[in-house]
Amino acid sequence: MRGGLVILCTMLLFGCSSAPKRVVKDVDNSKTIKRDYEVKDASSHLRPGWIEDAEIWAKQEGWDVKKYRYFSFETEPSTSRQMACNLAKANARADIASEITTFIKKSLTSSEQGQIVIDPNNPESESVRSYVQNELSERVQALIHGSSIVKTYWERRSYLVKLGAKKNYIGQTCAVLVRMEVDQLQQAIKKAAQGIENSANPNLKDNVQKALENLDEEFLKARQSE
Repeated sequence: MRGGLVILCTMLLFGCSSAPKRVVKDVDNSKTIKRDYEVKDASSHLRPGWIEDAEIWAKQEGWDVKKYRYFSFETEPSTSRQMACNLAKANARADIASEITTFIKKSLTSSEQGQIVIDPNNPESESVRSYVQNELSERVQALIHGSSIVKTYWERRSYLVKLGAKKNYIGQTCAVLVRMEVDQLQQAIKKAAQGIENSANPNLKDNVQKALENLDEEFLKARQSE
C-alpha cells in the first residue's frame, strides 16, 4: 500500500508539471537530413530557426517582442533566386493577413455569439457571412502597414528522383523574416473587426461586438502561446 502511494504521488508530481517550452534551432544543411533534394548552395550553411517559428526564435535571440511581432514566409521552388526572393517579399504581407483572417474566422466559430453571427440558417446573418467569406481577407491585407523585412535566406536545391522527388530539377527557394509593430498590428485587427460589425444586420450587431471583443489582444496572446 505504501509503495502504491509513492507511485501515485510520483504520477501526480509529473502530471502537474508544466510542459517544456518549445525551442527552435538553426539546422545544418547536411545530407544526413531525409528529404527529396540536396542543398547545393545557400546564403548560410545553417538553415535559420526563424523559418520554423519566427516569434519563438525572436524571443530566444533576445529581440524586442513587446514592441514588435515577427512572421516568416518561405516560397516554393522557383526557377531563379531573384524571382523566389521577390515572391517572398511580395507575399509576406499577404501571409500576415491570412493568419489574421484565419484567427478572426476561428474567433467567430468558437463563441456562442459568433456562431449566431455566421449561422447559415439565420437569414439575418447573410450579410456578415458574405463579408467574411468574400471581402475580409482582401480588407485585412489592405490594412497591413509598417511591416519590414529584417532577414532573408535562400537555398539552391537539386531535387532528385532517387531521393523521392517526382523529377530531377534545380529549384531556388527564398525565406524572409518580417517584423511589424504591435500597435500597427492591433490597429489593423481592430479595423478589420470594425468592417465586420459594419456589415452586420442591426439585430446582430451586439453579437458581433461580443464575438470580436478584445480580438487584437487575443491574437497577440495566441501567437505568444504557440
